[in-house]
Amino acid sequence: MALWPFGKKKEVVDETPAAPEVSEVPAAPEAPVEADSAEASVPEALRSLGEQPVLDEDPSAGEPDPVHDAINGDMGPFDAGSVNIQDFDFSDFSKGVLDLGSIQVPLPQNSEVQVEMGEQGPRMLHVVTQFGRITPVAFAAPTSAGQWREATKEIAEGMRRDGLTVHVEKGPWGREVVGEANDRKIRIAGVDGPRWMLRMTMISPSDRADDMRDLGREVIARTFVNRGDAPILAGSPLPVALPKQLAEQVQQAMAQRAAQQNATQQPAAGNGTPDQNPDQGNTPNAE
Repeated sequence: MALWPFGKKKEVVDETPAAPEVSEVPAAPEAPVEADSAEASVPEALRSLGEQPVLDEDPSAGEPDPVHDAINGDMGPFDAGSVNIQDFDFSDFSKGVLDLGSIQVPLPQNSEVQVEMGEQGPRMLHVVTQFGRITPVAFAAPTSAGQWREATKEIAEGMRRDGLTVHVEKGPWGREVVGEANDRKIRIAGVDGPRWMLRMTMISPSDRADDMRDLGREVIARTFVNRGDAPILAGSPLPVALPKQLAEQVQQAMAQRAAQQNATQQPAAGNGTPDQNPDQGNTPNAE
């Protein structure tokens, strides 16, 4: 039985319009993680999943994770190469779909898209909600399952090195690595699919962590991954293509940054060293 109340449009006669393939959501670099707002619609049955037991400290120990069916299963993440997102109605949950090419993410109501910029351009893309921030990333994976389980041990060790208190919980798709420090909680969930692995990172204030967990799982259950046929080394991130509006905003931000850097590198006109010969003016010293 499905835990999330959504169904295929072909199976339900409904007048509700489908969510658009690409949401016209502006990037919000300054969007706060702690925003005021409307309650997220999280079913009570799904909220009970938050009471999962804490597993062994070693993420690779214990019984194996359940095998996820990304093609014929009742919930996602789905394999976009075999399942069409247009066959589903997510309008009760989502205001639109953020299409990144390799990942299609239904955006929760009252959420915004945030692009994190690095020195060379965009580094990560986040979905900012009223409870916290969700970061989706998809990776190429081998045909054999188990990549996520292997990754959990490395993730947990990395969190501990960074000073977080870490434990592992059992979620709907298996192991979730949870770390906490300074009243902030980070939860990383992963799911193995056909030659791909989806990883969702959820970060929130500790007092909103349960709501962030539930909303993050709702997003995972509606996400589609498009692995494609191109050869990609297992463990490498799948390529991401920004929607046109986001791409234009990123280009503008990069141009502004370049202009600012050029301005700071230009010497102030008329500035000379105190001992400079007046006859030399501003002519550079000969090598």
